[in-house]
Amino acid sequence: MDKLKALQDAGKDPFQITKYDVTHHTDEIRAIYEAHEKELLGDRPAVNTEGLDEQQAREAVNADYNERRAIMDASPIEVSFAGRMMFKRVMGKASFCNIADLKGKMQAYISKDAIGEEAYADFKKSDIGDIFGVKGFIFRTKTGEISVHVEELTLLSKSLQVLPEKFHGITDTDMRYRQRYVDLIMNPEVKDTFVKRSKIIKEIRNFLDGRNFMEVETPTLVSNAGGAAARPFETHYNALNEDVKLRISLELYLKRLIVGGLERVYEIGRVYRNEGVDTRHNPEFTLMELYQAYTDYEGMMELTESMFRHLAQTVCGTTKITYNGTEIDLGKPFRRLTMNDAIKEYAGVDFDTIKTDEEAKALAKERGIEFEERHTKGDIINLFFEEYCEENLIQPTFIMDHPLAISPLTKKKPSDPEKVERFELFINTWEMCNAYSELNDPIDQRERFAQQDKNAENGDEEAQHTDEDFLNALAVGMPPTGGIGYGIDRLVMLLTDSPAIRDVLLFPTMKSIGGVKSENGVSSKTSEEVKAEQEKIDFSNVKIEPLFEEEVDFDTFSKSDFRAVKVKECVAVPKSKKLLQFTLDDGTGTDRTILSGIHAFYEPEELVGKTLIAITNLPPRKMMGIESCGMLLSAVNNLKDSEDEELHLLMVDNHIPAGAKLY
Repeated sequence: MDKLKALQDAGKDPFQITKYDVTHHTDEIRAIYEAHEKELLGDRPAVNTEGLDEQQAREAVNADYNERRAIMDASPIEVSFAGRMMFKRVMGKASFCNIADLKGKMQAYISKDAIGEEAYADFKKSDIGDIFGVKGFIFRTKTGEISVHVEELTLLSKSLQVLPEKFHGITDTDMRYRQRYVDLIMNPEVKDTFVKRSKIIKEIRNFLDGRNFMEVETPTLVSNAGGAAARPFETHYNALNEDVKLRISLELYLKRLIVGGLERVYEIGRVYRNEGVDTRHNPEFTLMELYQAYTDYEGMMELTESMFRHLAQTVCGTTKITYNGTEIDLGKPFRRLTMNDAIKEYAGVDFDTIKTDEEAKALAKERGIEFEERHTKGDIINLFFEEYCEENLIQPTFIMDHPLAISPLTKKKPSDPEKVERFELFINTWEMCNAYSELNDPIDQRERFAQQDKNAENGDEEAQHTDEDFLNALAVGMPPTGGIGYGIDRLVMLLTDSPAIRDVLLFPTMKSIGGVKSENGVSSKTSEEVKAEQEKIDFSNVKIEPLFEEEVDFDTFSKSDFRAVKVKECVAVPKSKKLLQFTLDDGTGTDRTILSGIHAFYEPEELVGKTLIAITNLPPRKMMGIESCGMLLSAVNNLKDSEDEELHLLMVDNHIPAGAKLY
C-alpha cells in the first residue's frame, strides 16, 4: 500500500491506465525468434572446443555467442507483451524477471541504461504479482534462454496481496478451489486443464455440427423439474408470485422441439440437483443432451462411440488415453453388454430366471444388499448392478436393456416388455452417459408418470411428477427418436486425467467459511488482526444433557480403543440421504472405512484433511452394503425448547499423528 501511494503521489497511478497494446503472447515470441534464428544463422555449426583448456574453451564459446548476437541484433524483432511478474532477480544495474501470460512465461532482461534510471528504480521496488507491459526486442541469453531485452516497462496493475510461494497439502487444496484466481496464477497445469475443457466443448460442437445438429437453449427455471431422478432446488418468482424449480435435466423441453419438427437438436447447459458433493458430483454441473428423430438407442451408441473417439483424437492427440495410470483404449469398438448379462458375469445371478419382486428381495437379503420396501424387481436389479458390476467396467462398455421400473421415459423392448431400449456408457467405472429409444406413446407415458407420482407419495424425493404440457406435446405426435445425455464435467475429468470434479470446475460449490459474506475465508483485516481476536460464541440457547450419575469402572472403559484418525477421503453414500463414507488413516498403513450418519451437518469436502477421534476396536457393521469398521465421536446437544439437534465431530490439532492413542 505504501508503494502504491508513492506511485500515486508521483503521478504514476497504475490503476489509471485503461489499455495496453499487446502484439504477441509468450509462445509466439519463442516461435518467431526460432524461425528468425534459423533464417539468419542457417546451419551455423556449434563452437568446437575440443583440445582447448578451460579458459580457451570459455573464450571460444563467448566469441561464438557474441558473433551470433551481432547477427541477430542487426535485424531485431520488436515485440510488446503483458502479464504478471512471477519472479525477479535484481543485480545492480541490470535485472531479470519472469512475466507470465495466458500462453506461458517469458524472461525479461531489464537494464538501467535501456529504460532509464527513474524507471529502473521503480522496477526495483516492484513486487511479485504486479502486472507489467513490456516492449523490447528478442534475444537469446548465453545460457540459451529466449528472452526479451526491455526498452520500455509499464506497470499496469499493482498487486496488493502477497502471492503464495506455492500451493501444497490438503488445506491449500481447499483454498485452491475457493480462490481459483490464485490457483490459476500459481499452477500452470490448472490453466492447461481449463483451456483443454474449452477445447473439448468446442470439439463437441464441431462434431455435432458435422452431423447437422442444431444448438438450442431451453428454460432453467421450470414449474415441473423432470427428466431425471433427482431432488430439485426450489425458488420463488416474485413477478409471477409462483414457486419454481431449477431444472434437473434438459430432456423434456428438447423433446418438445422434436415434436415441433426440428429433428436434430442439442443443448449444453447448467443443471442443478440438490444433492451431496463428492469427487464426482457437484450440485451445479454441465450437461449436454441431444435428440435425433427417426433413430433409436442403437443410433445413439454409434454417435457416442464416434464422438468419444473424435474428442480423444482431436483434444488428446490419441485414442489411447491414461487415467490415474490406467490405459483406456477409445479406439477399439466399445463392448456391449446387457445389464442382466453383466450381473450374471460379475455376481453369478441370472435375473432373467427370477419372476417376482419377492424372489428378487429375498435374493437381495441373502447377498446383504440394502433395499427399501417400495422397491420392485427392477430396482433390485439396478442395486445388484451397482454393487457387483460398476467397479469392473474400466474399458468403454455399453450397458444395455435396463429394467422398466427405473426408466420412466424410455420405450419398452418389443421382445421383452419388462426391459427398455436404454444404455449407459461406462468408462473407468463411471457412468459417462445415459441414452434411450425415447418413449413417444402419450398413453404409456401418462401411466409411467402416475407410477412416479405414487413413488413420490411413498417418500421417493427423487421421483418425477406428471407433466401435462409434455403429455400434450406427445399427444400432438413425436416421431421415433433417440436421445442421450452426457455429463460434460466427468468427460473432462477423463480426458484431462483429473482426480476430482472440482478440478475441472472453475468455481465448484463449497461450503461458506464464516457465513456468506466471507464465503471463501477472505477478510479485509490483516492476518495479525484476525489472529488477535478471540471468537465469541453464544451458548445461552444450547441445552446440554445432564451428566450420568452412574459410575463406570476404569477397566471396562479402557477396553475402548480411542485413536486419532486422518480423513483421506469423504464421500456421500449413494442412495442414502444421511450417510457419509470416510476413508481414514488410522496409523496402521491400511485404510479404515467408517460410515457415519452426519450428512445433515457436514458436506464431505469440508472434512477431508481433518484429524478426528474414532473408536477403532468395534466389530465391523454393514450399512448400505458397506462394512463400517469403528465409530467417529461427536459432541451432540439440543437447542433449548426445541427438538433440533446440533452435532459437532470431535476435531483435534493436525499436529497429532494418525493412530495416536487417547488415554
